[in-house]
Amino acid sequence: MDAIRRAYGDLAPQYIDLFGSAARVHDDDLELITRHLSCRSGVVLDVGCGPGHLAAHLSSRELDVIGIDMVPEFIEHATRTHPEVRYALGSMRCLPVADGTAAGLLAWYSLIHLPPDDLDAVLAELRRAIAPAGTLVAGFFDGHHVAPFDHKVTTAYFWPVDEFAARLGQAGFAVVERARRPRDPESGARAHAAVVAVAV
Repeated sequence: MDAIRRAYGDLAPQYIDLFGSAARVHDDDLELITRHLSCRSGVVLDVGCGPGHLAAHLSSRELDVIGIDMVPEFIEHATRTHPEVRYALGSMRCLPVADGTAAGLLAWYSLIHLPPDDLDAVLAELRRAIAPAGTLVAGFFDGHHVAPFDHKVTTAYFWPVDEFAARLGQAGFAVVERARRPRDPESGARAHAAVVAVAV
């Protein structure tokens, strides 16, 4: 995790310029996130919030949102740019909330760098933090097999939707919606997947 933190810290200005706005999020993704999390009554955690743009978007829907990230440069930017939102420096491996207190969780491309053997422990931590019937929305790179690739920041992983959903099931979630978008040859954007799951 230290290597990931350093890699994102080194590239934070470029990353913020490229991705640090809700306007840069695909319309379909923003609709999915908003639809499933804007009706939550209670705290919503944006786990791995990066520059804080999605936490700010959800906060604009009158939600109580806390953005959590392990990269100090992202938290500093988010706090300065979106002072109306609470942000905290922390890790998805040990979320700074009591058991079962989060009404919703957003993990938007924040799980992509976890080695496959580490994913289950992090999903278990997400399940610990979320209330029964709470909603998790996760986005990740879609692939035919679980496989690493050379992400521009540091090694990331493709996940088949069925395999990711199965891991969520083992952690105590039930998947209620899936979304996929194929690779865009014009922009070079990789194949995308998202799942919505409810804590059971």
